[in-house]
Amino acid sequence: MVSRPAGTLFRRACGALALLLLALGLLCSNSAKSSDKPPELLIAIGDVHGDFDDFCLLLKKVGLIDAQHHWTGDNAALVQTGDLIDRGPQGREAMDLLMGLEKEAAKTGGQVVALLGNHEVMNLLGDLRYVTPQNYAIFADHQSEKRRSAAYQEYAAWYTSHAQLLAALKEPLLPVTEEEWMLKHPAGFLEYRDAMSPEGKYGKWLRHHAAVAKIEGVIFLHGGISPNVTSMKLDQINSQVQEEIEEFDKTKEYLISRKLILSFFTVQEVAMAVQAQLIADRAGDTAPDAEYQARLVRLLGFDKWLCMRDDGPLWFRGYDQWSEEEGALQVGKVLAAYDATHIVVGHTVQQAAHIRCRFGGKVFLIDTGMLSTYWRGGQASALEIRAGRKFTAEYLGGQEVLFEEKPLQSAGTEH
Repeated sequence: MVSRPAGTLFRRACGALALLLLALGLLCSNSAKSSDKPPELLIAIGDVHGDFDDFCLLLKKVGLIDAQHHWTGDNAALVQTGDLIDRGPQGREAMDLLMGLEKEAAKTGGQVVALLGNHEVMNLLGDLRYVTPQNYAIFADHQSEKRRSAAYQEYAAWYTSHAQLLAALKEPLLPVTEEEWMLKHPAGFLEYRDAMSPEGKYGKWLRHHAAVAKIEGVIFLHGGISPNVTSMKLDQINSQVQEEIEEFDKTKEYLISRKLILSFFTVQEVAMAVQAQLIADRAGDTAPDAEYQARLVRLLGFDKWLCMRDDGPLWFRGYDQWSEEEGALQVGKVLAAYDATHIVVGHTVQQAAHIRCRFGGKVFLIDTGMLSTYWRGGQASALEIRAGRKFTAEYLGGQEVLFEEKPLQSAGTEH
């Protein structure tokens, strides 16, 4: 074995280390470039409402997925502005698709941003008015009937033990007979509620979604930002919506532990039980538990929370309803508050079933009634945004340039 001077070994070790650090530096540099690079293409799609087939056809047309529904958008960004679910038959498939595309897009430097719509939040809270029996049936399995039977027995025992409490309500509107309960809780209902719970596959996924996103100066959300909300920063809006959902979840668990409600209760049933408890507490001889009362009162007023109120980001319809003169003034204030250039929203179906550009190209309303079996004359649409300047409406049967902001010319340019 030939011995080498210590200095030589040291120099070689330093050289190898330098090469390694250089390689790591290049890797980090490339990674930073790919993640920081703005998307070459931005695609925004509004309310899907379970129309999985047209959703996929639209994604293929704009080049974001292939025939097998895998991501082909490279570093493009897809923003879905909420209301994937309810009304239509394939909300579960739509959620599964976006869950998969989120992971695939990240591998190519792309991005999928799925935002909360009012229907997502309604489902998380247990407002199931727009969930169809077909939506439930997709979640049913060979144990569903057994679960339904056990749940009814649990409900019947609860109803009997709370009869005196419920008597204070003028119209409790709760199922009385087994037949009535079974009708309101079809096969798959219980499994659906589990899937939308804080620990369920879809509930956990949805609870991590934001209400609003800003990409390259463009604000995306479901309903809109009302002038009443502009005192809040975008991250404050997102955190408050998530905190409200979390508070509802925690309070519901607390009420279950106190045996006031059952785990599968809808929000309407929860509200009735809470209202009955408040009436009983106020009519009682002993002073009620102040903390308990405060929780009940807070929960009963959930319709005034930011995530549920009419001027909140998921429900606001002003951009559709304002006149051009009023809207131009109000939208200017909103954009200035967030240093943004444009706003893109869904939520309100456009009567002409075309994406609507308003207020000098500042606002784009992109809900065109994709679920045409529900919205007569509706059609699937996407808003394509290139370089933050050119806005094109994409339909399955064609396209239309809606707005193009001309680049500023330098002072030395001759006319």
